[in-house]
Amino acid sequence: MTNSPVDLKALLFDRYRQERATLWHKAGLDPAAAGTATLTPGSPHMPAQTSAQTSPQTPALAEHLQRAPMTPTGTNLLGLVKHVALVEAGYFGDCFGRPFPDPPAYFDATNPAFEPDDDLWAFADESPEQVLALALRAAEHADTTIRANALEAMGHVPWWGESGRDASLAELLVHMLDEVARHLGHADIVRELVDGEAGYRPGNSNLPEHRTPQEWAKRHAKLAAVAQNARLDAGH
Repeated sequence: MTNSPVDLKALLFDRYRQERATLWHKAGLDPAAAGTATLTPGSPHMPAQTSAQTSPQTPALAEHLQRAPMTPTGTNLLGLVKHVALVEAGYFGDCFGRPFPDPPAYFDATNPAFEPDDDLWAFADESPEQVLALALRAAEHADTTIRANALEAMGHVPWWGESGRDASLAELLVHMLDEVARHLGHADIVRELVDGEAGYRPGNSNLPEHRTPQEWAKRHAKLAAVAQNARLDAGH
């Protein structure tokens, strides 16, 4: 029996889209409800196993919770989606000679009217629907670049080093997969803090399903006691 060759590009691309869709879900954003035809279930742009994440069953989340800063540096759900959208628009746009069309003004890092981290929160006049629309446009733009090029295709990253550096699509796809996975991890924690939703993705929480809220509270208390004892043992 011979093994079928692995399509590395398809493997990376599907996983990238899967993680990106899960980030949108964590932020309470539903592409299907946005009325887009390109990223709804069954679309060639979305792997079949992620269709549940973009269905109308995506849990609603109040806007103030989508915006709520949950760390001292202000990490919030809408900001994570907005940031990832602009980063992928750069790596799979400018780096391959396909500038992102009609970018928001804050996309220009040299614009003195904006702070360098203004992509990490949604402005007061920037609705969740607008953040989702930006994310969908960036995703479509990125996916077009990825589909059109082989993994060996070379791009140029002008912000890497003093004069930039050439990089293959393979390197940038792995780089962006790491980027999205990192921020999805942030979103996991933030979402659990704002409304208690925990777990990896719909249909696969990767958590012990049998635990009741009371059992989770008991586990939390046990871990807190261990941490407190460690603090006392250290003399703090």
